[in-house]
Amino acid sequence: MKYLSAYSEQTLSQVRQVLDQGRLGDVLLQRYPKAHGIRNDRALYDYVQELRGEFLRNAAPIDKVAFDSKIHVINHALGLHTSVSRVQGGKLKAKHEIRVATMFREVPLEFLRMIAVHELAHVKEKQHDKAFYKLCTYMEPNYHQYEFDTRLYLTHLDASGAKLW
Repeated sequence: MKYLSAYSEQTLSQVRQVLDQGRLGDVLLQRYPKAHGIRNDRALYDYVQELRGEFLRNAAPIDKVAFDSKIHVINHALGLHTSVSRVQGGKLKAKHEIRVATMFREVPLEFLRMIAVHELAHVKEKQHDKAFYKLCTYMEPNYHQYEFDTRLYLTHLDASGAKLW
């Protein structure tokens, strides 16, 4: 239940009950019956660029988007946004990269979208503050529900070790 530690005791109690009954996987499969089809880095790059074009046209360009097997969900990282600044001539250029944990190749699109939206929001807002979450919910109105359900899935994986999709 480490992925859900920030939630209320009432919510945790409900999750524990469903988990103890062995129904958490069934609940998630009922809400999200199939996995997305984005399986490679190019498709992921195109997907993130589409989101960026729709919601953050004036934001800095994203230079690289990739699935990354070195990101460990155990450390509470589902994805990473990095910005590297380099001097080119007399100017300072920033390169933005987004990396998504490889385990999210085979999940529902809503989970992947939540991670992509989260990392894209970091291009504009560096801190996890009110403005950051406002931007996330602008790009994905169901952001918080998808985040919660992604955490439920991680809890299911911890408890059972079984992938659902």
